[in-house]
Formats: sequence, C-alpha cells, structure tokens
Amino acid sequence: MIKEEEIRKSAKSMQDYLTPQVKAIQPSGIRKFFDLVSASKDIISLGVGEPDFITPWHVRDAAVYALERGRTSYTPNAGLPELREAIAEYLNREFDVAYDPAHEVLVTVGGSEAIDLALRALINPGDEILIPEPCYISYSPICSLSGGVPVGIETFAKDQFKLTAEGLKAQITERSKLLVLCYPSNPTGGIMTYEDWLPIAKLVEEHDLIVISDEIYAELTYGSKHVSFASLPGMKDRTILVSGFSKAFAMTGWRMGYACGHRELISAMLKIHQYTVMCAPIMGQVAALEALTNGMEEKDRMVESYNQRRRLVVHGFREIGLDCHEPQGAFYAFPSIQSTGMTSEEFAQGMLRDAKVAAVPGSVFGLGGEGFLRCSYAYSVTQLTEALDRIGQYMHKLRQG
Repeated sequence: MIKEEEIRKSAKSMQDYLTPQVKAIQPSGIRKFFDLVSASKDIISLGVGEPDFITPWHVRDAAVYALERGRTSYTPNAGLPELREAIAEYLNREFDVAYDPAHEVLVTVGGSEAIDLALRALINPGDEILIPEPCYISYSPICSLSGGVPVGIETFAKDQFKLTAEGLKAQITERSKLLVLCYPSNPTGGIMTYEDWLPIAKLVEEHDLIVISDEIYAELTYGSKHVSFASLPGMKDRTILVSGFSKAFAMTGWRMGYACGHRELISAMLKIHQYTVMCAPIMGQVAALEALTNGMEEKDRMVESYNQRRRLVVHGFREIGLDCHEPQGAFYAFPSIQSTGMTSEEFAQGMLRDAKVAAVPGSVFGLGGEGFLRCSYAYSVTQLTEALDRIGQYMHKLRQG
C-alpha cells in the first residue's frame, strides 16, 4: 500500500526540483527560429552563425588518419602539448600576444566551454559582470548560473556598436568584477581599434577588473587587422583570451576552442575542466593542429569570400530601404527595421511567414538590439541574392499597407 508521503511526493511537479537560476533562463531566441526553419524546406535561413564551407579536406583527413592509427585515448587535461604550442605560436605571430603553452593555454570543448570555465572560476555570488550589448546570447545566462549579476552596457549604431569609455564607466560599481568583451561582435559585426581600446584599458586598470575577451571572430575582419585586448599595455595578465576554430576554420561541429591567460587563472579553469569533461576529444585536437599548421590559405580564401558577401548584403539592405551600418568583422549584418514601426520580433515573424526568410530579432541580443535584425551572410551568393529579393518584396508589401 502506497504511503501518504509517497503520494504527496509523486504529486509534485518536476519544476519544483529545478533551481531558480535554471527556471529563470529563457530559451534561446536563435534556436527558436532555427527550429522553425528546420520544419520547412522553402525557407531561406539567415539565422544561424555557421560557415557554409566544409572543413578543409586535409583537416578532416588528419582526424581520419588519427583514428586509423588508433589515437582514441585521453589527452592531457590541458590538451595536446603540440597543439598548445601551435596556439601560442599562432597568437604571438598574428596578434602580438605571447603565452607560455605549458601553463597559460587550455584547450576546451569549443569557445563556449572556455567562457563557462572562466566565469565559474571567477564569479562569487552577487558579483557584477559588465557586458556590452547587443551581444552573444549566452553570456548573461552563464553569468546567472554562476551566481553573478549580468549588467548590460548599451552600444549604439551611431558609434558602430563600439564600447565607449563613457558607457562602461556609467555601469561600474563597487561590485563590478568582470568585463566580458566580444569583438568582432556577434551580432553587430562591430570592431574595436587600438585607439578605441586604450580608454577601456585605463578603466579596467583603475577599477581592478578582470576581462574575458571572446575573440572567436578575430580572423574575420575586413580592411583592418584585429587588435586583441590582451595585447594592450598591462592587459595581458588581466585578460582571459577565448577563441577557437569554429568560425575562421569552418570547424563548428568539431567543438574545438581554447583559453589563454595568467597561469593562476588558467590553472583554476583547468581544475573545473578536468572534473567536467576531462579533455577535448583527441581527434578534434589533431584536426585543430592541422588547421593551424597547414590551413592558413583556406582560411584566407574563406575570409575573402565573406568580404564579398558582406558588401553584397549591406548594399542589398540599403537598396531595399533598410538602414544598415557597415560591419567590419564577423559574418553578420545588423540592419535597422525601425522605419517600419514594427518590433524586431514582429518584423522577423512577418518576414518568415510572408517572405519565407528567417533572421533573428535583434531584441534577443540584449540592450540596443530592439529595432534590428541579425542576418548572417555565411551563405552562398545565390541564397543571399534570393533572400534579399524576397525581403525587398516583403518591404514593398509593407509600404503598400
């Protein structure tokens, strides 16, 4: 016979067992539109930030060869020594930041794990984490899961979505501990120059902040070379540089990332990493090493292709009548739909329904995102041209009332 206590427990909702932090997190706005697109074959999607290129053959072949040789074991927790050495050499050569591969480089399961590790290693309950917005949608939820308080800093199209010293200073309080950066920016395509960074670095030092710099789009800049925040005077030891192979090397599904920084910070992140995932998959690490060693020509060709598509998309939006600042990095355009009088959610839903084109409402990216759409141009010229034509027809329909 079932006891009364067992009946009472069985009647509880599973929601009652969840933590408040998890229940408070909203589902991803990007995945929402991705799921809608996957259910229909006639929709052109500009919504997912993923290269349309296949991982270069020699990179795939390196992983296959590793499997054929039976390389299916664990690696050191921090990653293969030869990969860490290659990462350190690459960052020094390309972005003028020198790291000790033995103690200051950690190979992770994508850049996302590196961000999660950094936040978990540094956040105490109640710490405030400063985040320029619009931004990648994962930062705030991960901060909240770690007990931190995300504090958005709004950036604006008139400033090319750059973080300004005035905007940062206005949000700093006694509880501010971390500044999370993402330049080149997802979703705006904005970048920061050396001159842009200098007043930011001054505030970071004055207020004793630690910086997590997500530089996953570092290789995807157009017309100017990426400036790593860690390369600024005095900022290397204050910065955890996060990057990976997904975007520039067309390796999204491989989930290969890394974090670099002061040895004590990396050591703390390594402790969490070794108890959660142990190490990144060895086949992926072998592929990543091949990409860094012999993949620069393919990377450069992909960047040039993105640059051509960037010009096509920005010009197309302006011709349609949607104001669009010129992105200088990543592979996203962020056109304004404010002239329509619609919210970004309303416009995206209508465009999906009537034009069969999917994009992500800017509102999901935080402060300053309302009134914009994120449109990835990591798609073929044929798809982009057709999408622009459909959006143009949709805009014409809106004007006709």
